Amino acid sequence: MKNIAITKDVQSALSPSQVLQDLLEGNNRFVDGNSQSTDNSALVNQTTGGQFPKAVVLSCIDSRVPVETVLDQAIGDVFVARVAGNFENVDILGSLEYSCKVAGSKLVLVLGHESCGAVKAACDGVELGNITAMLDNIVPAVRKATEEEDGLTTSENSAFVARTVKYNVILTMDRIREKSPILAEMEDKGEIQIVGAVYSLHSGKVEMV
Repeated sequence: MKNIAITKDVQSALSPSQVLQDLLEGNNRFVDGNSQSTDNSALVNQTTGGQFPKAVVLSCIDSRVPVETVLDQAIGDVFVARVAGNFENVDILGSLEYSCKVAGSKLVLVLGHESCGAVKAACDGVELGNITAMLDNIVPAVRKATEEEDGLTTSENSAFVARTVKYNVILTMDRIREKSPILAEMEDKGEIQIVGAVYSLHSGKVEMV
């Protein structure tokens, strides 16, 4: 049972690769139906005075991808930033910088997912209110995927959508490094890792990209 929250000493002793392995093992437990039981009351009490999450996950808002659940994490384990299409912006970058530089997290995980509605909308050039500007952040991935596509470049082509989802994760990681000298320097020093993955709605599996 998970009933002891991460302390500063535990967080400090973790390496980025250990944190990544921990998250992937958590996902394996989720897929296998062996998610750990948790004593939420104990974790709430232990984290009232502070928090020392080991990672920050940039995820989509999709209700089918509850980050802590699919990675089998509990209260105090991970920061989660969510926006439709799991891309970076100034607010997200500031949140990632806080998580790592200030709060001590060792890993930035950009987590896309299969059949992402925001990605599909970007593929189809949807225009609607503030959604239009939001989807502009995903358009570079659409363009990249289009370069490798001989068939339909719309959401009707599931392979094209999947490729766009993958490129959206990769390009988001690239822009995080480009736009955040703080995180780029931390990664260069080995203090953190910036990694990407895609979650399968069908299998529940997280696959690294």
